[in-house]
Amino acid sequence: MKKLKKRWGIESNLQLAIIFIVFAITGSTSAWVSKPVCLWLGIVEEDFGNWFILIRLLIIFPLYQVLLVLIGTIFGQFKFFWNFEKKMLKSMGLGFLFKEK
Repeated sequence: MKKLKKRWGIESNLQLAIIFIVFAITGSTSAWVSKPVCLWLGIVEEDFGNWFILIRLLIIFPLYQVLLVLIGTIFGQFKFFWNFEKKMLKSMGLGFLFKEK
């Protein structure tokens, strides 16, 4: 845990616990929310067959990104999760979304 705390720039065990809780809630919530989103978009397993799982995962990904920052904010960790998102998206080649000053 010491290495993780150092890597993330965290000093307290409470903050680390909160961050783990946010990750858990966000993962579950994004999977849960993706079902009604698919239905709203008209994406049903009967129409897409084996592609349905891939399409649902593609829907979950952006939902997860948004929910991570929102839920992190609710738990008072906006700064950590906003920096986490920027770093992750930059590593995926989407750094152009964030203008450096």
